[in-house]
Formats: sequence, C-alpha cells, structure tokens
Amino acid sequence: MSATPPTPPPYVAPPPDRLAAFRWPLVVIVLGLFGLIAYVISLNKSKQVYDETLDRAARGADKFAKTAAGIAAKFQQGTITETFTAAIPEISGAGIGNLELASSETTETFSKSDSKTIGWDLIYLGTTTTEIKVPVTYRYHLRLADPWRLEVSGQTCVVHAPLIRPSLPPAIHTDRMEKKSDRGWARLNVGAQMTELEQSITPTLQRYAGDARHMRLVREECRKTVAEFVKAWLLKEDHWRNDRFHTIKVIFADEAEAANPASLPPTITIQQD
Repeated sequence: MSATPPTPPPYVAPPPDRLAAFRWPLVVIVLGLFGLIAYVISLNKSKQVYDETLDRAARGADKFAKTAAGIAAKFQQGTITETFTAAIPEISGAGIGNLELASSETTETFSKSDSKTIGWDLIYLGTTTTEIKVPVTYRYHLRLADPWRLEVSGQTCVVHAPLIRPSLPPAIHTDRMEKKSDRGWARLNVGAQMTELEQSITPTLQRYAGDARHMRLVREECRKTVAEFVKAWLLKEDHWRNDRFHTIKVIFADEAEAANPASLPPTITIQQD
C-alpha cells in the first residue's frame, strides 16, 4: 500500500506594501514640484531681463531726448549762425576760401579813334580808328570767411550772405579776338594805337566786372548758388525736410538795407511730394 503524499501548506499572501500604493502619486508630486521650481526660476529670469530691457530703453530714450534737444537748439534763433559758420570748412570741402557763385560770357568791343590836322586846323590829315572785339568770361564769388548771418522765420532759413565779388582779372579769350583798323590818308600811327588799345583792355574789363550792369546779370544765379550751399548743410544735418526747414531766402550784404525778408520770394523751396 503506497504512502499518501504530504499535503502542502496553504498559500499565505504577503502583507501588502503600503508605500507601493503611493509610489506613482509621489512621482507625480515630485515632478510637479520640479516643474514649479523651474517655472518660478524662469519667471524670475524673465523679470530680470525685462527690467534690464526697460532700463536700457529708458537710458536710450533719455539720451535720444537730450541729443534731439541739443540738435534742435543748434537751429534756433541766435545759435544757427554759429552752427553754420562752424560747419563751413566741412561743407565747402576746401577749407575757408572762396565760394564760386556764377559766370557769364559776353563779347566786349573796344575802339579808339584819333583825328589830326595841321596848319591851324586847315589841313586834315585823316582819322585813325582801331577796334577790338573779344569774348570775355566774368566770374563771381564770395569769401567764405566774410560775415554770415542766418535767421529763423518759421520754417524758412533767411541767409544774409557776404558781398558778391568779381574774380579778377576776367578771362579774355584771345583765340577769338577780332581786330580791325582804319588809317587816315596821312597817318602812320595805326600800330601804336592798336597796341595802346590792347593794353587798356584788362583794366577796363576789371572795371566792367564790378559795375552795376554786369552784377545785375549774375545776381540771381549767385543767389541760387548760395541757397544750394546752405541747403547742402541743412541736408547733412537732416533739417531740410517738410517738418523742419523747407524754404531758403538769400539776401546779399549790399541788399540788406532795402530787403524785407518777409516780402522776398523764396530762393529755393523743398519739392512737395
């Protein structure tokens, strides 16, 4: 008779692990804490960057305001002349010298005649006549070192410029010179008279260059050149624009007594878009 195998003891479950029940909630809580800490750190860093940006912007705005105020002050009545004259060497490009304004070319005619008689004016020996025609170029300038005065009238810059001066001597185009002479029947002085006439041309032209007739021919062109010169300065300083200076009037020193700036037409005006 075979032996009965022993009966195994009944299975007894191990006691439950109380920590296992809280394992995943704890993981979630720890991860949440890490996220919260990272978020707080991020907020703090963002605030620091924001504060620094605001501070830089405030300093930049303050610097810009001070710079803008300084620039504006330079273009106010009483200071604009000083600002302009200080900039003349820079905008002229050649230091303090002359500003070439205008030129004009014309043909001038010179003539000389001489009559001679003898025997108590009873015997007429004839008349010697000589004539020279020559093209001449007159040039005009002003001295940059001479006094300037600029005024502010609303958005108009009124420029009181130095005198217009002729550039001497005028340029004589001898290659196009024409000569002619007519000798009296008993006269032998035509050569001497022509030489004398030629020698008188240069001093005569120098006198012509500064007379009222020749100055009147070039005055308006000279005025435009000065206006363009001042405009170049205003452009460089960013003051030639619709919301700042948009008109320039030029008055020369020999016009100052008769000129009323308010009644003068603009020399140049900004082109409106």
